[in-house]
Amino acid sequence: MEKMFAGDQNGLQGDPRLKAISEAIRVVPHFPKPGIMFQDITTLLLDHKCFKDTVDIFVDRYRDMAISVVAGVEARGFMFGPSVALAIGAKFVPLRKPRKLPGEVISEAYVLEYGTDCLEMHVGAVQPGERALVIDDLVATGGTLSAAIRLLERVGAEVVECACVVGLREVKGQHRLNGKPLYILVEPRQQTNCSAPSVNGVETCRHDDVYLSAT
Repeated sequence: MEKMFAGDQNGLQGDPRLKAISEAIRVVPHFPKPGIMFQDITTLLLDHKCFKDTVDIFVDRYRDMAISVVAGVEARGFMFGPSVALAIGAKFVPLRKPRKLPGEVISEAYVLEYGTDCLEMHVGAVQPGERALVIDDLVATGGTLSAAIRLLERVGAEVVECACVVGLREVKGQHRLNGKPLYILVEPRQQTNCSAPSVNGVETCRHDDVYLSAT
């Protein structure tokens, strides 16, 4: 898997928009339970300039890639995917959790650190040969994105790339994306005074299925 950070790319190195986007994301320690360092993008959405800059950076990257499908992962992928899809002239396809979509669906299960989950998509929403972009707010181990890729490929789509607002440079399970490129805007912000429970002697805060070091 090729992982690309926007700040490392030509034309975006030192771009002040990326710093503003990062600072607009609120870090909430111990939410929704002790030990979790939650990256809250709702504060980014409250800042119309940062929200627009986030969408614009994605649009500038994908407008000339002949993408016809933007697939958003429930739930926070829905916050960015539709805007990107409209701007590049693609359709938006929601990938939802079980029993959220009416009618006939196709499902793909995936493994979490403690259990399993599933993504579903409407049958007929994506046609064979269509070029797809998968978008979500945050990537941890890549398990959810991997399920999204498998779901789209099962119906014959070509997954061009995955895109996330927030992501770690080094995470376990990167192989799960099966070699698909991953484009990330910013790294997670962390609280230096986090007093989360320790894991193997290291203080940590947790978001979904990834541990983010508090030091």
